[in-house]
Amino acid sequence: MKTCFIGLGYIGLPTAIIAARSGVEILGVDINPQVVEMTNRGLLHIIEPGMEPLLKEMVAKGRLRASAKPEVADSYFIMVPTPFKDNHKPDVSYVVAATNSILPLLKDGDLFVIESTLPVGTTEMISKMIFSARPELEGKIHIAYCPERVLPGNVIHELVNNDRVIGGLTPEACDRASLFYSRFVTAKLHKTNARTAELCKLAENSSRDAQIAFANELSLICDRAGVNVWELINLANKHPRVNILQPGCGVGGHCIAVDPYFISEAFPEEAKLIAQARATNNYKAQWCAEKVKNAILQYELANGCKPKVAMMGLAFKPNIDDLRESPAKQITAELLHSFSNTDIMVVEPNIADHKTFTLTDFRHAYDVADIVVFLTAHDEFKTLKWCDEKIIIDFCGIFKR
Repeated sequence: MKTCFIGLGYIGLPTAIIAARSGVEILGVDINPQVVEMTNRGLLHIIEPGMEPLLKEMVAKGRLRASAKPEVADSYFIMVPTPFKDNHKPDVSYVVAATNSILPLLKDGDLFVIESTLPVGTTEMISKMIFSARPELEGKIHIAYCPERVLPGNVIHELVNNDRVIGGLTPEACDRASLFYSRFVTAKLHKTNARTAELCKLAENSSRDAQIAFANELSLICDRAGVNVWELINLANKHPRVNILQPGCGVGGHCIAVDPYFISEAFPEEAKLIAQARATNNYKAQWCAEKVKNAILQYELANGCKPKVAMMGLAFKPNIDDLRESPAKQITAELLHSFSNTDIMVVEPNIADHKTFTLTDFRHAYDVADIVVFLTAHDEFKTLKWCDEKIIIDFCGIFKR
């Protein structure tokens, strides 16, 4: 079986590696020449524990190679991003472009699966696009939607052990897609239709967004009430049926920070709670930025000089290098813009450099800073000791104070 994966990002590349390990011949396609070159050398262009040795092994065995262009295969998997536009409307142009790239290659009996997050009804729209361009293939290829549901940092385990939802446009498409995933997924494969699978993915991440919004809203209430939010949540979670999440400086990443808009934009009259959760988590980032701004201004008034500020963390969650939709990055950028004459050090231990920010070692930044702002709970930061002489603003619970 030869399979073509379009997109070698945070989901496409790990899935390609795990599928190759099961014996499938994989061609990975990406428009970024650096990604293609690194993949063919067995080098991982993302941070994912334990994944690079597997990549090297699959490349060495000839089961996985990368290219800038797709080739004829037996099955095609679309794993490209689906961002949203400035008006929060979903942008499926990458999915359309990826589909167009393999249109001339499709043949009778092929399997075509989309894993990218989609607005409800997109799989059907893509199928119409395919059959409009290739009418002779209608009823002869198998089209399905199977959303990913993995956690960065634990992808190897979750790709194999998490249940998958497979939404086919036909029962036969469900069966064909299930046959592929059963090669490496040991958990259950749940067959349904494409629309249900599309909405299932969106519902999963909207649910998580709402749960985080509750925790973030509690943190705002606790700040006003003079209550330690970390202690409060710990005590509340002693209740046998309560499990409040930990607050942060907002919500980032390419799933939770994006997917709820796919529902709220399509169903504005119905998705009130989903829309409000998004608004709450977006507001938390703005609130955090204002907190830091006020601390800088108060320091200047009290000391007659500008403080040195350390912004600790840019990634959207701990111990990864993914900065997509990161509230930490947003807050840092706003502070640099508002206080251009202040010494603001930017810290992100999981990346070597950044095109916008000049990065500083986390130990040095913590040692010399007057104001330390913890934005992401990286493990490195948890090795630091509390210092009474510094103004420490802890949005992610490093010290739980």
